[in-house]
Amino acid sequence: MTQLQSPAEPGTAGAATAGARTTEARSLLATAWLRIRRSKIALLSLCVVVAIMLFAILAPVLSALSGNDPFTSNTSPEVLDDFETPGLPLPGYMYPSSSHWLGVEPGLGRDLFARLAFGGQVSLTIALLSTAVSVVLGTVLGAAAGYFGGKTDAIISRLMDLFLAFPHLLLVLSLTPILQSRLRDTPLGQGSFLPMASLVIILGFFGWAYLARIVRGQVLSLREREFVEAARSFGSSHLSILFRQIIPNVMGVVLVYATMLIPTNISAEAALSFLGVGVKDPTPSWGQMLNAAQAGNWYLSDPWFLAVPGVMLIVTVLAFNLLGDAVRDALDPKASRH
Repeated sequence: MTQLQSPAEPGTAGAATAGARTTEARSLLATAWLRIRRSKIALLSLCVVVAIMLFAILAPVLSALSGNDPFTSNTSPEVLDDFETPGLPLPGYMYPSSSHWLGVEPGLGRDLFARLAFGGQVSLTIALLSTAVSVVLGTVLGAAAGYFGGKTDAIISRLMDLFLAFPHLLLVLSLTPILQSRLRDTPLGQGSFLPMASLVIILGFFGWAYLARIVRGQVLSLREREFVEAARSFGSSHLSILFRQIIPNVMGVVLVYATMLIPTNISAEAALSFLGVGVKDPTPSWGQMLNAAQAGNWYLSDPWFLAVPGVMLIVTVLAFNLLGDAVRDALDPKASRH
């Protein structure tokens, strides 16, 4: 006589099966987001990055709310007080007030809050666009080198070695003025677009080699996988396999590298503008504001003028670096998925 089996009790085997299915169905990005949410440092850095991005995007709105713009000079005695204010070691109206939330520039009297907001817009735009150029070039060239092999791999690999052999900062310093002179008579050379376009091209073009080397190493193993062989057996072209099968499977590595490259490009733009070959006055950027504080020796008499862009630059780069570390750890395939 056949014995009847009792049905599984709710909350035991059925729940375990459902939990296993949920764990199996969780994607890599969903797992990464779960890990990021569990890290207080990662969440804090993400919030800071989002706040800084919104600060830059909403620069026109914030400037209008403050009642000032980044270009208007105001040297009236009500703005630039030349006498010593009691209780303060330096002229009082250079510091934050109700009419100027972060104070004004010494000498010219331009509003620091407005220049900081618009400067963040310029600095982050240059960093993000140059990172996008580097990521696209590095991903495509690295994937092509790893997938095709042979002469293609040899040529691209030697290009990587050549680009990595150059001293990056010296090369950028020497080529940026040359590129600016070449772009001056083109649509990109109009107004404030000239220094921005030149920095995007220079930083983006010379920043792809390291990513390409990483992607090439990943693709060398991926091209022998079963899903690639299946795509070949169905008659897919090389370009279709490369862009639909290979590159999507290295996007985790690309995303990690991009998050680490953005703060590098922010620092590079600041350094170039500080050295006088990047963004120039009156166009604001954080590096240009540091250059203005140093050029007029204002950092001696008005350290606040140096501290405002300096602190903003440090906080931004630190937040992006911490977020990049968190993304790298979250996308680590060797970490246990919980």
